[in-house]
Amino acid sequence: MHSYIIGIWFLLFISASELKAQPFASGFSKQEYQTLLRISSSQSDTLKPGPNYLEPPTDYERIYRSPELGLKNRWDFWLSRDKRIMVVSLRGTINDPVSWLENFYSAMVPAKGEIQLNDSTTFTYTFSKNPKATVHAGWTVGIAYLAPDILAQLTEQYKKGTKQLIVMGHSQGGALAFLLTSYLRYQIEEKRLPADLLIKTYCSAAPKPGNLFYAYDYDFITRGGWAFNVVNAVDWVPETPFSLQTLEDFNQLNPFGSIDQVLNKQKPFYVRWYLKRAFNKLDKSSKKARKNFEKYLGKTLFKQIHKTLPQLKEPVYAETMNYMRAGVPIVLQPDSAYYKLYPDTGKNVFVHHALKAYATLLERY
Repeated sequence: MHSYIIGIWFLLFISASELKAQPFASGFSKQEYQTLLRISSSQSDTLKPGPNYLEPPTDYERIYRSPELGLKNRWDFWLSRDKRIMVVSLRGTINDPVSWLENFYSAMVPAKGEIQLNDSTTFTYTFSKNPKATVHAGWTVGIAYLAPDILAQLTEQYKKGTKQLIVMGHSQGGALAFLLTSYLRYQIEEKRLPADLLIKTYCSAAPKPGNLFYAYDYDFITRGGWAFNVVNAVDWVPETPFSLQTLEDFNQLNPFGSIDQVLNKQKPFYVRWYLKRAFNKLDKSSKKARKNFEKYLGKTLFKQIHKTLPQLKEPVYAETMNYMRAGVPIVLQPDSAYYKLYPDTGKNVFVHHALKAYATLLERY
């Protein structure tokens, strides 16, 4: 009996050791995301017990916190106790008008280009090589200020032997995580980062980062289960920003380019006249709406941003507002037990967006 008990304990010890030694793998991991929620919670300036407070993980430690950069952005650098995995944790929106301004500044810019931050600094970026790909202007500015600091810390830790990276962000932090992931992967392709740096991404409660062509590119470069978009199905934040599709948002080869020829074949003439008139009105109204989006969510808001960042040069905006989701969706679906804790009523519009709400749903996933 004594030998039997020793054998059982030996097998349990071996199993536990193998569990800890599991390789950094693709695919969604409930445990991994739970740890990342705890890491993200440490970004919160809210005292416990608040809706965004979760106990910090014990198997990771924070080794660096950046100063506030740009439009009140900040990031933390965490390292697993065994030194195998590093985590870039991007802070979400804080209770400051400048931080919110970054979200509202949602006119689009090309997904490859440069932004002049001041008289001596230009941030050159590639989020996608597709010339039709566009991204959120405000979050592009956010990454422009964060990326150099992140690259410096990653490079230093990589030299110490850590080659596995998780990018994590909740809310605005999740939007930034999309763009940072694209940026880092293209840095690898351009040989500015080592080829054996393995990157996995969790965008949590994140808004939509760019247009359809950016989403296609993001999903392609992270294919194989290396990037996830985790959403609470009743959280309104992932539904933002405002999106609008016009005829210019389609691929070049499409039937709408020759729509006049199709309509001209319609008979009798009054049917042809009615269809052409209706089509032209719809086309004109969508283009006008897109221009208004660019005006109010781009040029007008930049004047406010310029007060905080006086040397930032206004970028050239892309002629699109066709925002799309990206990443492998992980949908946390509320049930009756969830609604007892987080009622779908009241004045708190962020009740379903909080970290604790996501953690509660994750337990049932």
